[in-house]
Amino acid sequence: MNKLRQIWNWIDDRSGISETFMPLIKHPVPPGSKWSYVFGSATLFCLILQVVTGIGLSLLYQPSSENAYQSLQFITHQAPLGRILRGIHYFGASGMILFAGIHMIRVYITASYKYPREMSWISGVLLLFLTIGMGFTGQLLRWDSNGVWSSVVAAEQMGRVPLVGKYLARILLGGDTIGGQTLSRFFSYHVFIIPAMLFVFVGFHLFLVFRNGISEPPEADRPVDPKTYRKWYQDMLKREGVPFWPNAAWRDALFGSLVIICIIGLAIVFGPPELTQQPDPSIITTNPSPDWYMLPIFSLFALMPPKIESYVIFIGPVLSVIGLLSLPFISNYGERSPVRRPWAVFGVVCVVIFVGSLLYLGLKSPWSPDFKTKAVYAVSPAKNPVIQKGAILFYKKGCQYCHRINGSGGVKGPDLSVIGRSWDEQQLSLQIVNGGTDMPAYGGMLSKEDLNALVQYLRSKK
Repeated sequence: MNKLRQIWNWIDDRSGISETFMPLIKHPVPPGSKWSYVFGSATLFCLILQVVTGIGLSLLYQPSSENAYQSLQFITHQAPLGRILRGIHYFGASGMILFAGIHMIRVYITASYKYPREMSWISGVLLLFLTIGMGFTGQLLRWDSNGVWSSVVAAEQMGRVPLVGKYLARILLGGDTIGGQTLSRFFSYHVFIIPAMLFVFVGFHLFLVFRNGISEPPEADRPVDPKTYRKWYQDMLKREGVPFWPNAAWRDALFGSLVIICIIGLAIVFGPPELTQQPDPSIITTNPSPDWYMLPIFSLFALMPPKIESYVIFIGPVLSVIGLLSLPFISNYGERSPVRRPWAVFGVVCVVIFVGSLLYLGLKSPWSPDFKTKAVYAVSPAKNPVIQKGAILFYKKGCQYCHRINGSGGVKGPDLSVIGRSWDEQQLSLQIVNGGTDMPAYGGMLSKEDLNALVQYLRSKK
């Protein structure tokens, strides 16, 4: 022990570690900085976990269109602990986005963005967008059908932005179409460009915490006055402040450790999402679905009227960014207590309900065909051979992907479980032959016998 202490003393004397970092570790914080303050540090813990697991994955991952899919299959199913490593990286990304969102909600509700912490809010907003960007670019690196087509959908939406959309989509994909250059481009985004920006803004964000201090818990009728706040804050720290370590940091360390344990546990129990089939332009029955943190945006564009999509794609993000970045300039003084700011709390509740509803709809995906549905005829075959043939055709022609019968099938179209009660043979024949909104016309794809079998099958649904 003495020898180790001598070695440490030599390193510390030459490097000045204690002189540099001990004042930061021991800097005073408000005494009420308790459990509601742990979400920012939990996000940092997740970022560190992502860096470590990302380095581990990069040692085996091959970022080329020929080998990326196979290398991930090798990591998941053959490499020692590879499945757990991928699982930690996957759930770590979810944890990082979740805690970043919760941290921003806490900051907004307590108005911690007010003077003198406006720059902390601005850097936090940029960090949130960079974190989402990390999640989005990481999805394509799986190089499976789901990841590739989700990126294609994003590029198509981006391409509809007036004037600059075509160039933005080309920057995103690395060309006019998706291909090997797209994988290389996304790998650079995910491994080099966005992480570098993340590290810069994380360092700046932490510097601002030390520079301006941790915001004290808000109290009603104690408004922020930029003319007197700094002096009041320093006087309060001298009277009541406690050292960050260990009085406050132990909560961050405990909660962060629990988060890491939970992520590892989820990775061991559930593992990473299984890869879908390799990307193939000839497969048109794919149903791309992004990771959960992108689903609300996916749902929003799926539900809005097509006529306004191009405007919303451009105006929505611009207004959101401007609104978030301008918040501390619009309201940088006054009351911080949620009790005195009921509209702020109400707004957060509305946003959480709105995003949660879009997430729920995204998970259900009612606007998309269900290509995994089980055939009705395989579950309950009919005794009548014509009706049985109709049941088989109903599945094989893709009708069941969009229409539900007896609890099986998609929900994009109407439920046909009792269609025979209200529609006669002529109505059914005309609808099948001519099609309708979002429904293809099957007149040229069915023989008279097949059409009759389908009609009789649907007529039997009473």
